[in-house]
Amino acid sequence: MASGDVEQFPLARDFREPRLDLDGKTVLITGGTGSFGKQFVRTVARDFRPKKLIVFSRDELKQYEMAQEFGAKEFPFMRYFIGDVRDFERLEMAMRDVDVVIHAAALKHVPIAEYNPFECVKTNIFGAENVVRAAIRRGVKHVCALSTDKAANPINLYGATKLCSDKIFSAAHAMGGEGGPRFCVVRYGNVVGSRGSVVPFFKKLIAEGADHLPITDARMTRFWITLPQGVNFVLSSLAMAHGGEIFVPKIPTMTTVDLATALAPRLPHKIIGIRPGEKLHEVMISADDSRATVEYGDRFAICPSFDVAKYESHLLNGAAPVADGFAYASDTNPERLKPEALEPLLAHGLAA
Repeated sequence: MASGDVEQFPLARDFREPRLDLDGKTVLITGGTGSFGKQFVRTVARDFRPKKLIVFSRDELKQYEMAQEFGAKEFPFMRYFIGDVRDFERLEMAMRDVDVVIHAAALKHVPIAEYNPFECVKTNIFGAENVVRAAIRRGVKHVCALSTDKAANPINLYGATKLCSDKIFSAAHAMGGEGGPRFCVVRYGNVVGSRGSVVPFFKKLIAEGADHLPITDARMTRFWITLPQGVNFVLSSLAMAHGGEIFVPKIPTMTTVDLATALAPRLPHKIIGIRPGEKLHEVMISADDSRATVEYGDRFAICPSFDVAKYESHLLNGAAPVADGFAYASDTNPERLKPEALEPLLAHGLAA
């Protein structure tokens, strides 16, 4: 695996190849009005000519606002479908004649999930089950679910529910049988500029004239990826999937101290302590998963543990096995993002 400081990131890896061709396809994205959903729609509208691109979400105001950006005249393939992934019948109706499903809907705010556990379970676990069942019933060809680094060795409820979701989608390929949907999962770290990211929070404090930036722990590290990279990673993982894999991109790590320093070099920091359910470092591949993990040039793939044939098929496709006991964690990741590389990272994150 490549090592050392990442000077020109995010240009080092854009994850654009290979790509699932969406021309003439009907695509549905759950949670389509979120940060990822909007970037996904922008990318598909720019690079492909789908038959239909369906935004499935439960917030009519966000759909109305999104329709102002992607109007019917310029984007005649756009469709907006009000619904909740908790509602199987509505989800199944929305998947009629759909070829590709991207499952991005989730309750993902860690403290709120801790306080509202049943709501988090209903959306993140039962919602995942509903997506799988509806996709199989409707004969969808490709399904990709978005995961999170918090799903590996989870210590909070959000991470635990996403781990359950990952397991559901990994097993779903076998449930669909021959000719059924090809399911996969993508798991990556913090997304620059997304809702809930620390970057907009720090920028807001800086703009308001704060006299310091709050740091939970000076040792804390996180993986970082941009929204365009995240969308490209989904499209390329869909093309690479044999069925049931969890794909993990090779992305750099940065400490929160370096992040804060890069955003405001002269602003002091104040240590406030780790919040409930928060990790000091994040893991995307645990050591226990190493026996089922293969490595490509720009990503890893965790194969279904019950399907040895999938593991072997990736090896035949040019992947290499990782060492037994290998773990991909933010504190031991050899790729470190320098503070001076943050600006191009932020600029790339804002790119359409």
